[in-house]
Amino acid sequence: MYLVTIARQGYVQFATTPHGRAAVGLTEGGVVRVLAPGEPGGDWRTLREWDGKRFAHTDLVVLLGRLPEPGRAEDLLASLPAETAA
Repeated sequence: MYLVTIARQGYVQFATTPHGRAAVGLTEGGVVRVLAPGEPGGDWRTLREWDGKRFAHTDLVVLLGRLPEPGRAEDLLASLPAETAA
C-alpha cells in the first residue's frame, strides 16, 4: 500500500492509507504511532505507540509498503514487529 502525507500539528510526518482507514505518524518528540480514525469529524485515536529509536518510522513505512491496505487500522497491529510492543 502507499501512504498519503498530510499536515498534522504535533507531527513531523503524518500519513494515512489511501482510503483513510489507518494512519502512521512520527511526533515531534520522536514517538511513532499507528492510529485509527475516530468518530466522524473527530480526531485520530492511537492504537500503538513506541519510541522511534526501537523501530524507526521509516522502517514502518517500508514494511507497510509491502502490505495491502487493511480493512481497518487494527488489522495492521499483527504485522508490526516485536520492537513496537509495549
